[in-house]
Amino acid sequence: MLTIGDFARASRLSAKALRRYDELGLLPPARVDPFTGYRYYAAEQLERARLIAWLRGIGMPLAEVGRVCALYASDASGAARAIRGYWARVESETAARRDLAASLVDRLKGPTEMVDEMVDETTGETTDETADGTSGGTADGTSGGTAGQPAFVLRTAVRLDRGLVRAAQQDAAHAGPHLLAVADGYGPEGGRAALAAVGALEAVPPPAPSARAGDVLNALEDAVRAADGAVSGLAESGTTLTAAVWTGGRLALAHVGDSRAYLLRDGAFVRLTRDHTVVQALVDAGELDPAEAADRPDRALLLKALDGGAAAPEPELGVHETRPGDRYLLCTDGLSAVAPDDDIRRALAAGVGPDEAAEALVALARERGGPDNVACVVADVVPA
Repeated sequence: MLTIGDFARASRLSAKALRRYDELGLLPPARVDPFTGYRYYAAEQLERARLIAWLRGIGMPLAEVGRVCALYASDASGAARAIRGYWARVESETAARRDLAASLVDRLKGPTEMVDEMVDETTGETTDETADGTSGGTADGTSGGTAGQPAFVLRTAVRLDRGLVRAAQQDAAHAGPHLLAVADGYGPEGGRAALAAVGALEAVPPPAPSARAGDVLNALEDAVRAADGAVSGLAESGTTLTAAVWTGGRLALAHVGDSRAYLLRDGAFVRLTRDHTVVQALVDAGELDPAEAADRPDRALLLKALDGGAAAPEPELGVHETRPGDRYLLCTDGLSAVAPDDDIRRALAAGVGPDEAAEALVALARERGGPDNVACVVADVVPA
């Protein structure tokens, strides 16, 4: 047995961190002296301790660390997939911040394009990189295509289903060549609220191929505020809203509530949005295990929604670089609350087109009892 001091040195975790991980159930000691309360650890616990240290080193939240450690004990490949999924989300969020920073630099610098000389580390060749982070390619962030024309477009499908329990449809959705949106209404006028919110987003004009990421996000944010205003006056009613604008090389995303956006890329399935709910806030704070969240009676209690109140909620905004072969899903919680992520991923990865995939997702929700309305939009990035 190792004392907490010896174990701290061997694991490169501080004694304070070890006590914290004990309190959270991440790394309880092998034995606690009943008289002194002193903690002792077994040498076999060093592997788990080092795994926790590495995961914290890449910035993984404690709640996700616990899930990965639990997976590693029985399914090492599952733990590896969870780490890949987490890091894909980090890279996506980093890319969004990079584009926003580049857009801000452009705006402050003025109309002159900023060009940096970069060296490709794999080839040693010098390339020009513009301020929006693209290299080579066209102004819209794509590679190839004729002048002014994107090399890739979205092929989309949308499905709405009332479900097997609800008496009315209160979800709404839109899938067009440049706009994707889903909304989940609630309250006596929830259906009208969802339709009004999606209708307000439809007013967003198609972005020019040369549009900056920041400008597209500004337009999206303004549209979300307009959507909140459109919901005003519908007594005790409101809606969630998840929407994306396609620029030809990027997907700009705005999100309020607990509808979701996902990306399927090369077999990896990543959620692009975070639920604005009380339960998700507890999970993020490490106060609730993610596995327990689905069983909480208050899991749908929203922290943010469009309800036409005195102050419009701040939407979660992001920009995601797209690649040919990417498949995006926007859906309401009539699907995500009843179907595990693995089942949704399998339906999306089945090798069928957007229409068939959307039908399969509705069927999946129905197989699980269909307790709520379902809205889903599937969009593939394909050659123009």
